[in-house]
Amino acid sequence: LICEAYHLMKDVIGMEQNEMAQVFDEWNKGELDSFLIEITRDILNFKDTDGKYLLPKIRDTAGQKGTGKWTGISALEYGVPVTLIGEAVFARCLSALKEERIKASEILPGSSLKFTGDKKEFLEHLRKALYASKIISYAQGFMLLREAAKVNNWHLNYGSIALMWRGGCIIRSVFLGNIKEAFTKNPQLSNLLLDPFFSSSINASQMSLRQVVAQAALVGVPVPAFGAALAFYDGYRSAVLPANLLQAQR
Repeated sequence: LICEAYHLMKDVIGMEQNEMAQVFDEWNKGELDSFLIEITRDILNFKDTDGKYLLPKIRDTAGQKGTGKWTGISALEYGVPVTLIGEAVFARCLSALKEERIKASEILPGSSLKFTGDKKEFLEHLRKALYASKIISYAQGFMLLREAAKVNNWHLNYGSIALMWRGGCIIRSVFLGNIKEAFTKNPQLSNLLLDPFFSSSINASQMSLRQVVAQAALVGVPVPAFGAALAFYDGYRSAVLPANLLQAQR
């Protein structure tokens, strides 16, 4: 999600690196306050020994240690739609096809549309979209934990799990305290999105998520994680889905 936000800043509204660093610095002072937002700011500010920014020199292909893959496999085994982590893993796989992407960039057409909106307004949409998508991703993760607990007869303390993550790992953030509070108030909470704090947060942010996904599609910038967040949200809040047709086809 953070990589996609960076991509949108760079290629949709044409921001310079120092501008992007300032934005991430501001975001780190609010509800997005986290280790990953903080180091993103520092990465954007970092200059090589020649005085030029280091980030553009880094090859845009990502490997993986396997944690995302294992989570995706578990999600499929338990039948839980952990779509954001799945899309993040596939985005890494796609990034690894560097030589193919270079060839494709010379053959396949993209969008001819350019961003014409207000830059400051779009950045606020982007901030809210990132926050909403983060909530949705955590909601999916806890859905997987809850299903695994049910199948394996585990007794998990979800609030304590959130605090453990906040205590010292790459996803540590202030946000995890809100998750702890949600499960403390209601240990039987079926989905994080249904907690009053998070449902009101999503209510305030979901239109921004729509704006960001729509704008990215129009200008041709891939946002699989933002897109997956929105698709899951709209699917989860739907009383009726077209799976009746799927069942009829089967």
